[in-house]
Amino acid sequence: MGSEATLREDARAIFEAGVAAADPAEATRAALRLEGDTLVVGRAEAEVCRVDLSARRRVVLIGAGKAASPMARAVESLLGDRLDEGLIVVKYDHGEPLDVTHVVEAAHPVPDKAGQEGAEAIISLVEACGEEDLILCCLSGGGSALLPAPAPGLALTDKQDLTQRLLECGATIEEINALRKHCSSIKGGHLARRAAPATVVSLMLSDVISERADTIASGPLAPDETTFAECHSILERYRLSEHIPPAVLIHLKKGLDGEVPETPKADDPCFARVHHCVVADNRTALEAAARRAEALGYRPCILTASLQGEAREVAKELVAVALEAQRSGHPAPAPACLLAGGEPTVTLRGEGTGGRCQELALAGAIAMAGCDDLVLLAAGTDGTDGPTDAAGALADGATVARGSEAGLDAVGHIDDNDAYPFFEALGDLIVTGPTRTNVMDLFCVLVGAPGRSP
Repeated sequence: MGSEATLREDARAIFEAGVAAADPAEATRAALRLEGDTLVVGRAEAEVCRVDLSARRRVVLIGAGKAASPMARAVESLLGDRLDEGLIVVKYDHGEPLDVTHVVEAAHPVPDKAGQEGAEAIISLVEACGEEDLILCCLSGGGSALLPAPAPGLALTDKQDLTQRLLECGATIEEINALRKHCSSIKGGHLARRAAPATVVSLMLSDVISERADTIASGPLAPDETTFAECHSILERYRLSEHIPPAVLIHLKKGLDGEVPETPKADDPCFARVHHCVVADNRTALEAAARRAEALGYRPCILTASLQGEAREVAKELVAVALEAQRSGHPAPAPACLLAGGEPTVTLRGEGTGGRCQELALAGAIAMAGCDDLVLLAAGTDGTDGPTDAAGALADGATVARGSEAGLDAVGHIDDNDAYPFFEALGDLIVTGPTRTNVMDLFCVLVGAPGRSP
């Protein structure tokens, strides 16, 4: 087997190990246990809280996100008939039959009417809860788009247009969420206000770099540090004021003028009985990927779990580190597996088809053109990269040349944000289908193949 073929096969195996480690059901199950009538939340080394179920009138389950269904399944399997009612909202084709919990499927990343109806049903469910009730909430990536509850004066179409504009301009997930929170009746801590005074346990599969409760799914149960003034600055930064719906501008202006109340902050009493537990994150996946790489004969090196920036620039940096490893043995000598996690962004300049991972892989292919013994894999742990059926793509030093032989111009494709058809023609797309997890993206660069025996 040739060196590049070995590297490609190994890169896929390493990525799959990372995804498997972030299995939502297993991660949720590991974060919960019953001791008699007491629900213990958090792993033994990091206990979050204890809840006496015998003192609860009702136990209800809510949730949203691409991984909410397997997370809910884990809760149901643990609690059995102690769970009274449940409702979660998941992305289309990400649901599964559950015993107690009703599953609503809706659109992501641009919200739709099904998501709005699911959000309204969740609001009704939590508002019916009282001081003696327990609310368990399963949140994961995608939860923000899947729970559209427009603030008074806004319509769903306003939020759809705003979301689309933010995705196209290259705004970070934190910037997108700041605006989502201030245009919502559920995000940015508003759901906590509606749930009070019930006890709330928020179980989160983190798809954000900070792993903060106020960022995951736009923090429906957490204090919000962002303000209407920051939202105004974001619009100015990306020159969006003339391109978003007038109703959104009016709403944000009212917030600036104090006519619309701010999102609840840390001193709001609605958070007094809310507990947060991150069940898995990007580092969970990276560490498992590193273990798999070591088992395959590579020297693993986790560079960061906080990768950000323009995808094509991030690709250049990753390739530069790989070339340094090839030349000097730093940060790890060959055969090396350089790993990173995070969520880069793409500023749309063309009209092609692709996603941030595919664009990063294509930029990496251009940067490493002609180099031997290097393979780059970039893929989303959720199995989705942009509006495509691919999770990401594979690239190596021969990718650009192979594309040229097939009549494809790599530079032209990246200039048009058109990585998908480029990699599709070469058979280098990573297609996993829905993984039902989401801990951001994984990036793996293999430097040199280990000398394993067949």
